[in-house]
Amino acid sequence: MEVYQFPCLQDNYSFLLHDPSTGATAVVDTPEVAPIEAALKEKGWKLTHILNTHHHWDHTGGNAELKARHGCEVIGPRGETKGEIPGADRAVGEGDEVSVGNIVAKVLDTPGHTAGHIVYHFPTERKVFVGDTLFAMGCGRLFEGTASQMWTSVQKITSMPPETSVYCAHEYTLSNAKFAVSVDPDNEDLAARVKEVEAKRAAGVPTVPTTVANELATNPFCRPHAASLRKTLGMENAEDVAVFAETRKRKDNF
Repeated sequence: MEVYQFPCLQDNYSFLLHDPSTGATAVVDTPEVAPIEAALKEKGWKLTHILNTHHHWDHTGGNAELKARHGCEVIGPRGETKGEIPGADRAVGEGDEVSVGNIVAKVLDTPGHTAGHIVYHFPTERKVFVGDTLFAMGCGRLFEGTASQMWTSVQKITSMPPETSVYCAHEYTLSNAKFAVSVDPDNEDLAARVKEVEAKRAAGVPTVPTTVANELATNPFCRPHAASLRKTLGMENAEDVAVFAETRKRKDNF
């Protein structure tokens, strides 16, 4: 599978997924039509599928126009297809499969940011497209779900093979890094990664995708078990979900 990543809006990313054996091409979320059309033209690909992760406007705003132009199939989360996903043709959820040509994604339910959020995992490609569930050194805000739900969702992603590439929907890494250091100041892997991120952003280089391994080592939302994080929060003996919830609360007020 070929993946072509490009920016949309102020800080979104969109991704074209292409199966060269069949010509099938999907876009993951549709923040903005013009950059998607430009990317399709640049690559010479025909859009066949839209894969939506959740209903927020900056992920579905281009659905209707792109479907009208290309006649593509719109696939979205089962929990958000009662009018929330524009142009939805097919609703999917945990355990379902979505094919882009000959390349198959496994769908996982990852509620928390929204009630019906899903991610698309391509196990043979070692890639997962996570929308706003997980970010590089961060996670999505809890707009419609609970901390417990989100922690379960994050664990679904971090249980994937460590080399799995994690394609997040926003370039939030630098601000996430500043928060991560505030709650996990003794993490040497984190300190080294912050320097890398600062250099990349200074050069205008994307910090997405990340990997499962990177997030397990440096993302406080993936590390509620870590002694250093628990010490900072004063929660040495708390349950992981409680540490996760407190970390999310602090990020909201950071």
